[in-house]
Amino acid sequence: MLRKIKYLTLIFMALIISSCSEDFLDTKPTDAISASDALATEANMSLIINGMHRGMFSQSQTILPGGTAVASTARANEHYWLPMGDNLGGGLIHSANANNLSWRSVAQWVQHRDETTLTVDIMWYHRYNIIANANTLINRIAEGDLPDTPKLREIAGQAYAYRAYAYMSLVQHFAKGYLIGNPNSDPGVPILFASEAPFESGPRATVQEVYDQIDADIDAAIANFEQASARASGSAFHKANLNIDVAYGLRARMALATGDWATAAAAAARARQDYPIMGESDWKAGHNTTLLPEVMWGYNVITTETTFFRSYFYLASNTFNGSQVRNNPKIADRRLVNSIPDTDYRKDVFLIDAPNSNLSAANGLGGWENNTNPLYTSEEEFEAEVDRLASVWGWTSRHNTHPYMHVKLRQKVPGGIEPDDIIMMRASEMLLIEAEAKAMMSDVPGAQETLRPLGEERDSAYDVTQFDTQEKMMEHIKFQRGLELWGEGFLFQDKIRWDDPIDHGADGGSGASETLYQDGYFQDRPSVNPNWVFKIPQREIDTNDFIGPEDQNP
Repeated sequence: MLRKIKYLTLIFMALIISSCSEDFLDTKPTDAISASDALATEANMSLIINGMHRGMFSQSQTILPGGTAVASTARANEHYWLPMGDNLGGGLIHSANANNLSWRSVAQWVQHRDETTLTVDIMWYHRYNIIANANTLINRIAEGDLPDTPKLREIAGQAYAYRAYAYMSLVQHFAKGYLIGNPNSDPGVPILFASEAPFESGPRATVQEVYDQIDADIDAAIANFEQASARASGSAFHKANLNIDVAYGLRARMALATGDWATAAAAAARARQDYPIMGESDWKAGHNTTLLPEVMWGYNVITTETTFFRSYFYLASNTFNGSQVRNNPKIADRRLVNSIPDTDYRKDVFLIDAPNSNLSAANGLGGWENNTNPLYTSEEEFEAEVDRLASVWGWTSRHNTHPYMHVKLRQKVPGGIEPDDIIMMRASEMLLIEAEAKAMMSDVPGAQETLRPLGEERDSAYDVTQFDTQEKMMEHIKFQRGLELWGEGFLFQDKIRWDDPIDHGADGGSGASETLYQDGYFQDRPSVNPNWVFKIPQREIDTNDFIGPEDQNP
């Protein structure tokens, strides 16, 4: 980063200028604050936190202003990074050729393996922007001259939690997986603390050193949150504020990734204790609001802050009125869907028998003339079902349909381009972390009891006792994570942790087209395949005196 760091550490002012909201975001513009005053009071420091929230879902030019490629509008941060985990992992399947925002190239395993792409560039610098802003707050508070109040503790807790989140994202994308590598020697990412000149970057720390820093930051976040004011509730905006539950959730994620099973189980249980598992109506409501009872952390995207055709739902929701999904309905892996019991209501959000109406479908079976589904014996029946689905789910006449398309992620206003929220963490994920950690400790009865509430809520005939060995339980947990968290961005990291390959052709096939998917159709296990690691941006190598071409990921 070297020359970038000076640039990034001052970006918090741009974030402040762009802040607006209710309660945690002011309802009037906050551009009246000067740089000299930004860190003078806890009230002003709260504005920096609010700007960090906004930066998590704004288009990248908002937080990385300027004329460079890094400041491209083509990524709206978590709108892109979150679903990328399922796109890259092969779970959110493209049914046709559409490459808006390089979304197809991500699925083809092109973007993250090219050090010059926007994907690696913007992800790297966005994460370091979070770190730079967190450092600014942490270092200011450490000076010790501000009154020690619950509000200041809340600010400090959020800064440490944000920094932990950013480092975890960096090390999990730009370094080899902890459980499949040699963390004490594998190169990770630079660890930076500076918030004042000369803003130098640093060499790649080891993976272990990065995780040690994440652990320390989470410790600090929890310690501060224990003395902080409680997070407000009642508004969709409030869950943008990271709190002690989110910090424990980050600890659970970190411990799961590093094989610290006991810590993962305990942290996940603590994190989710105040968030009830959703019932059927909530689960089927579209996963579009932070007001859902399970949501622990998320961002409410209001109309004035929408990213329109850069949004999460533009990329992943079949009800969004954008060309990425109109011409390329996203489908689920049919091997997963076919494994769902009919008694499990989650199966209802996958339209197995939707007609293939897309004449450009990658499988070559689009249109009535190519119909292979015996349910439709005439063109009239075929077209009638296309029309019926549009009337039920709210998409337009321009939208195509495809077998196994999903309606899990749906807008509040289907068929439009209105904004929807980004859910970053919810209770079911924590429950599944706890169950997996117990299974990995050979505590099969404990894993069964942990899973029971989720399974029995989702499936009226659920019987957890049939998963009575560690092997059976782990296979079941993989199924449950794949189903419960489908489309929420976890698959890529799950496969790294489990050392599982991507193989769209195995066991009858996923439904993906080998011609369309190219290198993304099959990737060997992460432990033997360097392609699972993102390339470091070339501009970082060019500007960081501590990282040279020899330090690039293979």
